[in-house]
Amino acid sequence: MNLEKLFENADPVIVKILSDALSEKEISTKDGIELYKTTGLDFHLVGLVADELRRRRVGNVVSYVVNRNINFTNVCIKQCGFCAFSRDFREEEGYFLPNEEIVRRAKEAYQLGATEVCIQAGLPPDMEGGLYESICRDIKKEIPDIHIHGFSPEEILYGASRSGVSVETFLRRIKDAGVDTLPGTSAEILNQKLRDKISPGRISVGDWERVIKGAHKIGISTTSTMMFGYLETIEDRVNHIAKLRDIQKETGGFTEFVPLNFVPSEAPMYKHQLHEGIRAGASGNDVLLTHAVARIMLNNFIDNIQMSWVKEGQKISQLLLMWGANDFGGTLINESISTSAGSDHGQLLRPKEIRRMVNEIGRIPAKRDTQYNIIKKFDGTDRDEEGLDKITDTSRFGSYPELIKIKKFNYKDTMKR
Repeated sequence: MNLEKLFENADPVIVKILSDALSEKEISTKDGIELYKTTGLDFHLVGLVADELRRRRVGNVVSYVVNRNINFTNVCIKQCGFCAFSRDFREEEGYFLPNEEIVRRAKEAYQLGATEVCIQAGLPPDMEGGLYESICRDIKKEIPDIHIHGFSPEEILYGASRSGVSVETFLRRIKDAGVDTLPGTSAEILNQKLRDKISPGRISVGDWERVIKGAHKIGISTTSTMMFGYLETIEDRVNHIAKLRDIQKETGGFTEFVPLNFVPSEAPMYKHQLHEGIRAGASGNDVLLTHAVARIMLNNFIDNIQMSWVKEGQKISQLLLMWGANDFGGTLINESISTSAGSDHGQLLRPKEIRRMVNEIGRIPAKRDTQYNIIKKFDGTDRDEEGLDKITDTSRFGSYPELIKIKKFNYKDTMKR
């Protein structure tokens, strides 16, 4: 496609920004904001340039990881306005999976071809400081080859506090226990004023950065994320992306960036209209622009832009692969957090379904590991089904609505006097 020809009819300001991006120049926050404001031809050009930068950076391969989410408890001391997953320790729907059940789920996933388990949960009030370490050691004892992608910066801070040690010491402890990488969640928008509004008491911007940089310093890579589509401004988003870029320049420890569209229907702050002007997630155009602007601003620094099929659904996910994204994320098997907030897009996507969708848009599907090493590329003629592809009855994996009703996993309130 001849972009120069299209540029002739576009806004000169936008043309200059996009030309700079194509010349591998760093795009400023001011320019990122301008890209977010585009309409018409300019809007489409942002997508075309993001797609071209994606092609240059990672080619036509669309990667995915076979993994399982294990959210081992929904009991949490925090009451974040966007979270419909957590329960107060006094509520009947609180659950807590014992280590043996966590290991069972990890082993089941591994036997079906998973290379990763993603472990995140609430923050129970009576948590033992060594819990995260014991979970990892028990998993690695049974499945030494599985990659543990576990514990958000919020959880690391909480684990350190419960253990009475510094964040730096705690990071080394969980690394020794078997954690391989951390999810860069609990980021939402890295603007303290906004965080104080939607989730007072949540990990601060400074502490989030401290955990992330501390992990990178000792060789633990992390993802990076941004939740958008509620109260934040375009400036908030662009500044967030720029902050991640600055961290990456310093540490080089981010493996990917994942924009996460706000799921509103069961989120307390939307359901009860707690804030004036709260939005019901981002629009389709806004979602496309967010992925494209991220690709353009993070070019040369973070190669992988992952879309969330749980948030956006399968068809929008395909479209996002033409707006700068190159990774389909994971199979998940269990997805509790978005599902509890009202996401309609299911909790499991089989590898063969991901491959089909990638093939439909003319790209090359590839199974990867957590660190983006390609395990296998598929040429479209491969009809072999892997372990997870052969599962017809997904009820064996359970669901969040079922889990909160299983009596043997009910949270025992040890805070009662």
